[in-house]
Amino acid sequence: MDDTIFYLNNDLDLVSAEDLTVLAAAIESAGIPVLNAVTLGDNGLWYASFETNEQYAEPEPNIAAMLAAIEALPQAVRTAWDRCREREFNIGYDCGSKPWAFNQGLSTTLLARISAAGASLRLTLYPDR
Repeated sequence: MDDTIFYLNNDLDLVSAEDLTVLAAAIESAGIPVLNAVTLGDNGLWYASFETNEQYAEPEPNIAAMLAAIEALPQAVRTAWDRCREREFNIGYDCGSKPWAFNQGLSTTLLARISAAGASLRLTLYPDR
């Protein structure tokens, strides 16, 4: 590694009391693949994570692609989305010591779409390896 901070990827993480298999299949059919199989946790909750095939230099295009898939869900499937306990866009960065200042942003348009979808935003910072 060259000790440079950079955007890695964006995951969409879902948690629900209901089986997420149908919702995951609908999101996947819109071009957003499931990272791992939909799983039932020991706590009785269902988990699913997604990531776009293509990763860009900043998170906005990845989140926009995921939102497009969500916004296009048929109403019956959208209901399963709405019932999720967690709907989270998790932006990951690999950290280092350069450049001295590093920043990326999300547009107000994208933030409004995230809010309208009932989703939250999380940042994950991975230490320099």
